[in-house]
Amino acid sequence: MNPWSIGIIGLAGLAAIIGGSFSSPEALLAVASLTALGVGVGWPHFLGIPARKTLAVLIGLPGVGSAVAATYLPAPGFLDWTPSFMAAGVMAIFVMQLLRGTGQAQRLESTLGSCAGVMLSCLGAGWIACSRFNGVREMLLVAAISAAIALMAGLIRWPDRIVAPLGIIGAGLAGPLAGLVFSDIAVLPAALVGVVVGSVLVSFRRLVILRGGPLSLAAALGMGLGPVSAVGSLAYFIDKLLIY
Repeated sequence: MNPWSIGIIGLAGLAAIIGGSFSSPEALLAVASLTALGVGVGWPHFLGIPARKTLAVLIGLPGVGSAVAATYLPAPGFLDWTPSFMAAGVMAIFVMQLLRGTGQAQRLESTLGSCAGVMLSCLGAGWIACSRFNGVREMLLVAAISAAIALMAGLIRWPDRIVAPLGIIGAGLAGPLAGLVFSDIAVLPAALVGVVVGSVLVSFRRLVILRGGPLSLAAALGMGLGPVSAVGSLAYFIDKLLIY
């Protein structure tokens, strides 16, 4: 698959998250869980590491658990269990690598890369926390629109030195505009969300460029959904710090 397919997958994931948030808590939980599983399946393929089926389970399940906890934990501790699920996933990966035995190929790369995948998988629970926070979805919309602008900028087949600033600036401008249109969020917090979201997404685009080579569907799925998952927690914490 072409690298631009990653942006298409990311945009589809964002659309599903927005649709789930305005549907029902169970629908958003289903979307977040599928996103976590998608990261789990695709991340090992993107990294090109062995034991992909086992790692898919160890990366995806903590994200599902984190999403379930964020859905049903009482306010304000929506993400209280997320660090525990991250820790459990990391420990499970270390145990799995020990069971593989010494002398196995890419043990270090597999361990470090899979731990990063666990983090991305679990951070998707932030979308649920953002949706439940104070019963409003304003910051969720601002973050999603900013992310969509950054992802669309990433679809442009220009050099990264042009696309990266374009994505960050575009997301930074889209945040305040979305805040003015869809909510009463102040310009500064909305702009900060846009810049942070844009920076994260263009950084992942750079990872794809550095990797080079063709991408399988699974690899594109993991790389498309991974940064989208992480953006949810970023938006939630900025919402708590700057707005309330």
